[in-house]
Amino acid sequence: MTTLYGIKTCDTCRRARKWLDAAGVDYRWVDVREDGVTRERLEAWRNALGDAALLNKRSKTWRDFDAEARAAAEADPIPVLLEHPTLVKRPILETDGETLTGFSEARYTDALGIGGR
Repeated sequence: MTTLYGIKTCDTCRRARKWLDAAGVDYRWVDVREDGVTRERLEAWRNALGDAALLNKRSKTWRDFDAEARAAAEADPIPVLLEHPTLVKRPILETDGETLTGFSEARYTDALGIGGR
């Protein structure tokens, strides 16, 4: 099963959803702001992507953090992401064999094994 994690108000998430819909991909949508995200899911993303790929340092939440909070988040992002799921870099696409962050038609096409659009 393909799952897309993000926030409904995120423009990049909207583009990814629109592309998946147009490509006829059957996927489950999870809004991390509304539905939250589990420690287990975050750990799986950390293992697949690394810490740097998890933190959205362009978000307002990140910009509002002081230097100490940023350092703590960079040292171990899991507790911070549990408390502030909007700091997850998005969207995150999970397929049976791959986890991707961000949106790229080419990367999605490859990960989903579908023809180019």
